[in-house]
Amino acid sequence: MSAAEKNLIAAHAEVKAEITRTDTKTALLLAFVGAVVAGAWTVARDVPLTVPALVTGGAGLALLVGAAGLLLRSVRPNLAGRHGFPLWATLSADEIGAAVARDLAADVARLSRLAVAKFMCLRRAVDLTMTGGALLILAALLTLGGAR
Repeated sequence: MSAAEKNLIAAHAEVKAEITRTDTKTALLLAFVGAVVAGAWTVARDVPLTVPALVTGGAGLALLVGAAGLLLRSVRPNLAGRHGFPLWATLSADEIGAAVARDLAADVARLSRLAVAKFMCLRRAVDLTMTGGALLILAALLTLGGAR
């Protein structure tokens, strides 16, 4: 095996590992967002809220729901893709070996684009989560302060 082939295999493994790390971060953030939404909803039902707190808290919850949507989009399976499992499911064992040997560089490129797309969804979701959380904190302060 040449050095170029070894480097290509290492790049392929690195990209796949990055996708796995991004999916793990996405799963953790999705669980966190779900817990915050459930907690905020539970508190909001039991506490008399002022109009400013309702508006601010509603906007915060809307951003958190938007973040959850981005996170779900990030981990949504792409069965129409032209690499990985969907492609391999249509090939024989010999064809899989030939496809992997022939298209490893192309697979690295496709997986890299997929990793970047997942990372961007995760990044946007983190931004929405932080903004939504800040709005929920503001709503709590407005409720505690009794702003009318």
